[in-house]
Amino acid sequence: MDLQSNAVRRVTRVLAWLCLAYIAFVTVGPIDFRPETGYSPRLERLVAFMVMGGLFAAAYPRHIVLAGLVVIGSALLLEAFQVFEPSRHGRLFDSAVKIIGGLIGLGAGWLLARLTRR
Repeated sequence: MDLQSNAVRRVTRVLAWLCLAYIAFVTVGPIDFRPETGYSPRLERLVAFMVMGGLFAAAYPRHIVLAGLVVIGSALLLEAFQVFEPSRHGRLFDSAVKIIGGLIGLGAGWLLARLTRR
């Protein structure tokens, strides 16, 4: 792996963790902090976790199972933590949407990382 690849990998890792931190902030924080795009909240959740899954898969392609545990675990934990915020509510269905988005992103990111590594 050359110096440029190492730099790209480091940037991708930072972006993956920043994405998780941002999603955690808007998921567990007060409802007023949640950005609205005008699209369905389900679509927003799906896309957010697709992006996060893709970043984690691209950042850690050799540790895809661990990346999957982070993405799926964060979907479940963040939804559970919403119980502690009075303006929020955690739902099993919302967790499922996040997990599906995360799995799609993980698959796409892993595939992209594999294809670009050759």
